[in-house]
Formats: sequence, structure tokens, C-alpha cells
Amino acid sequence: MPEATETRILLADDHALVRRGVRLILDAEPDLTVVAEAGNGAEALEAARTHRPDLAILDIAMPRMTGLQAARELSRTQPDIRLLMLTMYDNEQYFFEALAAGASGYVLKSVADRDLVEACRATVRGEPFLYPGAVNALVRNYLDRARHGEPVPERAITDREEEILKLVAEGHTSQQIADMLVISVKTVERHRANLLQKLGLKDRLELTRYAIRAGLIEP
Repeated sequence: MPEATETRILLADDHALVRRGVRLILDAEPDLTVVAEAGNGAEALEAARTHRPDLAILDIAMPRMTGLQAARELSRTQPDIRLLMLTMYDNEQYFFEALAAGASGYVLKSVADRDLVEACRATVRGEPFLYPGAVNALVRNYLDRARHGEPVPERAITDREEEILKLVAEGHTSQQIADMLVISVKTVERHRANLLQKLGLKDRLELTRYAIRAGLIEP
């Protein structure tokens, strides 16, 4: 398989034995390669700075700095890195915290040999990976919030972002959008960057396709 298609992975877990087992699973795949290992969250941040991996697999419970803390920091400093959490615990609270920290997926160590490769590939494609228990937790959480009259998050983007998405998709320049909405060009560009990151899109063309699918503009 060509080099360009290889996903470069950082693996962080405080147990060397777990790292070795996970590495065996990943290195057996032609499109996945472990380029760095770390024994705690702080080491993971350092390794990410040095090796610039495409994907970081982080154990949630690590000394010095947890995987969740490392995930939050990586989301802030290297937003292009995809994040996958690895854990022994089928814990709803950890699951929701992992999503909030910027992780795309959550894999249980007990079934890593079954789920991990699929989770890595889904995460790199920009798709979430949820094991069955996590899907149940999401549905339960949604229903509980609706039942108690709490706001249910209906979509990923804000009203202002949706407004800008529509205008970008219609072909307006950042300057034209700034003039229309009476905001600065810099603000328009920031919203646009946020949209690309939130929606996992690369450029204006993909934003336009998204806007058509979402019914914001006519094809």
C-alpha cells in the first residue's frame, strides 16, 4: 500500500503490556503504523509535538496527566490530530467527557482486538466510532434531557455559523459576507474555520455540498 495512505499513530497507555498488545494489532494492518508510544498524558503531548501523528490513541486513566486532559490539550494545540480513547471501563460519564474533549471514538480494551482497527479507520475518515453500549448511553441521555425539558442539542453549528455557511455556499467572498452581516472579515474567517473543523470538511466545495444536503441552498 502506498506510503501516503498510511495512518501514523501515537499510542499512549501507562501499561507497557497493553501498549505491546495494541501495537501488535495495529502494526499487522498495512494502512496503520505506530510511530510513537507514551506512558502518560504529558509524554503523549511531547510525542505528539515531535512526531505529528495523524491519530492519537489515549488511555483514559494515566498518571501525571490523564488521557482526557491530554485530549483536551491536543484538541486545542493540534486540532488536525484525530483522537481515540481507550479504556477498561464502560462508563457513561467518561464516554461523554471523551466526546467533550474532542475524541471521535471510545474503545473498550476488552474488545480492542475486535473494535480497534475499525475505530482507527472510522476516526481517520472523520466518522465517530461508538461501541454498542455508547450508542445506548447517547440515546438514553437524549431521552432523559427531552423528558426533563432540558435543551436537546439539535445540531452541531450555531445560528451565526449556519448563516455564514449558507452565504459561503452561495459563492460570496469573506468581504461580501462581512459587509452583509456588518462584522469584520476576520470574524467571518474565524466562523468559516470553525465550520470546517466542526463538520470535518476541507474546503468551500465540501461546505457547499454540506449546505445542499442540509437544505440550506438549492443545488
